Amino acid sequence: MNATGRLAAFGAGLAVAFTAAYVTAAAVVPDAAVTATQHVGADPATDHNVPTEQALPVSPLPVDPPGLSLAQGGYALSAVRAPGASSGPGSLSFTIADPSGTPLLDYATVHDKKLHLIVVRPDGQHFAHVHPVLDQTTGIWSTPWMWKAAGTYRVFADFQPAQANSTKLTLTRTVDVAGELAPSPPLTTRISDEIAGYTVELDGALTAGVSKQLTAKITRDGEPVTALMPYLGAYGHLVALREGDLAYLHVHPEGAEPVGDRTGGPAVSFAATAPTAGRYLLYLDFKVDDTVHTATFVVDAARGDTNQPAREPSRDAGHAGGH
Repeated sequence: MNATGRLAAFGAGLAVAFTAAYVTAAAVVPDAAVTATQHVGADPATDHNVPTEQALPVSPLPVDPPGLSLAQGGYALSAVRAPGASSGPGSLSFTIADPSGTPLLDYATVHDKKLHLIVVRPDGQHFAHVHPVLDQTTGIWSTPWMWKAAGTYRVFADFQPAQANSTKLTLTRTVDVAGELAPSPPLTTRISDEIAGYTVELDGALTAGVSKQLTAKITRDGEPVTALMPYLGAYGHLVALREGDLAYLHVHPEGAEPVGDRTGGPAVSFAATAPTAGRYLLYLDFKVDDTVHTATFVVDAARGDTNQPAREPSRDAGHAGGH
């Protein structure tokens, strides 16, 4: 199959899997605007003491996790400009429009950066977490860029406007990259990874609707690594995405924040809340000797009581869709 056909088939599969369910994630109807009615047993034409309609109780509408929409709270992510093929260097750029439609120029600093850019193919491959530069005169964010492989990629912009009472937002777009597409094998659960001579093992489990602890332990040649350097305000940074639609989880580092240049390790713990049961892709960034490494895991979340609101940790010090 040529590149165009492969990309079309790839995109069609994604559309069947999740597009219809999530493209309107930002347009949630308020509970008060939803009313169900029914006719009661008596004939209203002969018995005027019986109401013709009666409101039925309505369950609260579920709130979609972050990272499923290109617009939220009046803010919108522009089309992403990037190389159209997986050959040669170039640049990746975009803007964030504020509720008035003009480019947003003022951002709060969250986890040491004004904006976190996450790029990943829906099969979990070719994950990247970078920090573009903002042109204060135009509102354009840009970063040098080169695709490693063909496919349809999801681009996430994670940021918080500087305006008072604003909250963190995660907006997303897709980018098609031409070239010979080599599909990846199906994902299987994985709780250990080898990267640049480091072994990273993940301990813990995920349960839908419940905050659970995940702990990553980092070793090298069988010895614990205690030289973890501070990175984005913590000794480790975890991005977690739901397989299929790549929705973000809420993930927060636990334990004391780094002080000065003090190193940490070998264990880094996080509190993670899975919005639903299912399979999740986890990407752990950690820094040693001024080099950032990324370990990848695949974890299945068990079913929980999804009618109850997820319990959040007391300190929001993490970075993952809100992470």
